[in-house]
Amino acid sequence: MAAANRKRMTWLTTVLLASSALFAQPFSTSGALAQTNVGNFQSLPEDAKLLLAANELVYNKDAETVVARGGVQIDYGGYKMVAKRVEYNQKSGRLMAQGDIELIDPSGTRLYADNLDVTDNFAEGFLNALRIETTDNTRLAAESAERLPGDRMVLNNSVYTACLPCAERPDKAPLWQIKAQKIIQNGQTKTIRLEKAQFELFGRPIAYLPFIVVPDQTVKRKSGFLFPTFNYSQKLGFGVGVPYYFALSPTMDATVTGTAYTNQGFLLEGEFRQQFHNGLHTLRFAGISQMNPQSFSANTTDAMERERGMVASVGNFRINPRWTFGWNVLAQTDNNFSKTYDLSSFDGTTYVNQAYLSGLGRRNAFDLRAFYFDIQDADPNDVAERRQPIAQVLDYNYIAPEPFYGGELSVDVNLTNLRRGNEDSYTSGDVNRFRGLDGTYSRLTAEAEWKRTFITNGLALTPLLAARGDGYRVNMSDPTDNNGLSYSSNFSDAGTNARGMITAGIEARYPIQMIAANSSHIFEPIGQLFVRPDETLAGSLPNEDAQSLVYDATTLFERDKFSGYDRIEGGTRANIGFRYTGSFNNGYALRSVAGQSFHLAGRNSFAVDDLAKVGADSGLEGTRSDYVGLLGVDTPFGVSATLGGRLDEQDLDLKRSDASIAYTTTKFQTALTYTRIAAQPTYGSQSDADEIKSASTIKFRDYWSVFGSVTYDLNNNNISKNALGFSYDDECTIFSLVYEQTRDPDNALANDWKIGARLTFRTLGDINVGNATFSGLN
Repeated sequence: MAAANRKRMTWLTTVLLASSALFAQPFSTSGALAQTNVGNFQSLPEDAKLLLAANELVYNKDAETVVARGGVQIDYGGYKMVAKRVEYNQKSGRLMAQGDIELIDPSGTRLYADNLDVTDNFAEGFLNALRIETTDNTRLAAESAERLPGDRMVLNNSVYTACLPCAERPDKAPLWQIKAQKIIQNGQTKTIRLEKAQFELFGRPIAYLPFIVVPDQTVKRKSGFLFPTFNYSQKLGFGVGVPYYFALSPTMDATVTGTAYTNQGFLLEGEFRQQFHNGLHTLRFAGISQMNPQSFSANTTDAMERERGMVASVGNFRINPRWTFGWNVLAQTDNNFSKTYDLSSFDGTTYVNQAYLSGLGRRNAFDLRAFYFDIQDADPNDVAERRQPIAQVLDYNYIAPEPFYGGELSVDVNLTNLRRGNEDSYTSGDVNRFRGLDGTYSRLTAEAEWKRTFITNGLALTPLLAARGDGYRVNMSDPTDNNGLSYSSNFSDAGTNARGMITAGIEARYPIQMIAANSSHIFEPIGQLFVRPDETLAGSLPNEDAQSLVYDATTLFERDKFSGYDRIEGGTRANIGFRYTGSFNNGYALRSVAGQSFHLAGRNSFAVDDLAKVGADSGLEGTRSDYVGLLGVDTPFGVSATLGGRLDEQDLDLKRSDASIAYTTTKFQTALTYTRIAAQPTYGSQSDADEIKSASTIKFRDYWSVFGSVTYDLNNNNISKNALGFSYDDECTIFSLVYEQTRDPDNALANDWKIGARLTFRTLGDINVGNATFSGLN
């Protein structure tokens, strides 16, 4: 091994970098080849040392040649090269290497060749039997490669693939590959031209192109056609979309897609994107003139509209590292267009239009938002959306950075303002439930909480003090004025109101740890006591944000079990229960929570009639609450199970249950979930709700898998939703096919069933037919 000064060994530097510089332009395509780094030249450090090893080094002064022979090894500035013979001719200015040439550049890309002949300025030259292997496992091979004047490069009879060779049969053709008679890269036009190219799958050609021109890797964005898209659904038929990409400027681009549906005609979509220094704005539009609207269910929006379209704007901007603002707004000709045509990001049942301003500090958070709820269903009268409010909500949270009297002090502020044009109410049996009243409503809430934990002899005591105040301004219709519905409480339908709440509480926990020879256990009895006055104006004020109340083991130890600000839990209450966790040396683990809540004094807020009937049939409306519990088991062989429930405190009747069991291995994954919610007549639910959902995935033959899910309604004895599919997924190819069906008794969906497929060739791109995502086990 010999070390040489950089200036004295210029020819060796030329040898080492010749292969890399000759092919310093990586091959890439936008939809035909990968962005494959085949030896991108990197600058060498000034103090780099060149190490050379060879059996023989000969300098011929008369012929002006330098030759290294026999096991030539060169290591210089991160580049490594081996060859049998290397020769540099100073007269002709040509450099030649022969015999099992291998070059590894600093990025890890490997280049193999049998012969190298190149000028010392890299302007012209060629390689024979070229092979390239990149760090991302893409491979390129060519019989020969030539560098031509004018910054052009030609690869003859080349093959490209991103599939690894078969370990057992290396000579076997990869799953897919692209063969081209000639690949020409033009450094001046920044393009790559593939001539007489064919795509092979399982060793057989399936597509042929006389030529294709794509941008090279130096062009980040270039206008042109993208991969076509495909989809199929019940009422739309088969659709083929052709997207065209416009690179408008370094900060602006657009995509326009035309999709032809066999049943409904031509859908035009467009997306314009503009990048700013502090954010991104996206503008979307779509439109169609339906050929056969009558193919949709009668008396639905989809069947009654012919000219349909949408426009949407989405913006996200950062003012500084702590403050952001943005918006997302959708406007469409009818209430179901985006959902019917499965327009990405706009195809949900409820699209939330909003504008926001958010700030996040070390100890505080600010969030201001305005909402408009777009309900996408097939109702031509748009009843559901007309009942939605237009709302503005401000939330502020602050935690004192320093201890306050040795404890933590936090402050929460909420300001809500909304307006609704149509009353949202319904009658179930003999129960009238008002989910929202027409009119305007404003509420300002401020709450401060202090708590501190003391630990003595293993007992953890946490005293708590909280104070809250609310100011209301209400101008809403009386709930008994419309439709003749009755309401038992006195509703304050106009004017201003104020209410407050002071809470003094204490929590006691006594964790006990037990360690046995093969296990460890923690038992933690917990007791809470909250003393406070009655809820002011209970049932007399609107309830917009506290309509969902689920009493179970996860909410047992909450100070206020209402889900929003419009209701306050009043009266004196005690929560009693315990937590347990256990772990065993054999891999088993247990966890559980159980307890009960007691209303001790004052007025029980959960027993007060409410516009939305919140609290009714909740298990909290009595002096003694229902029993709640949760049990979880994990095993070392892949089985896990959870069981949570609420039992009637008098007869132990099951009121609510959530049970699941799952089994997971490398080849098989399945989950079974059972949900039961007993009838809640006072809450407006007249019958039991029992549902079983199962989903499974089976993997076989290394890369193949089949999957499916089914949801069964036990009360109505029918399958409400099911899906079935299969997929193939290896290191270079993904293929999946999914069929999904949803029972739609209300004609809210345009398509009762749909088929989705996805075909992905790694480094090439995706071919999609609808949505091929399986979410059954998520």
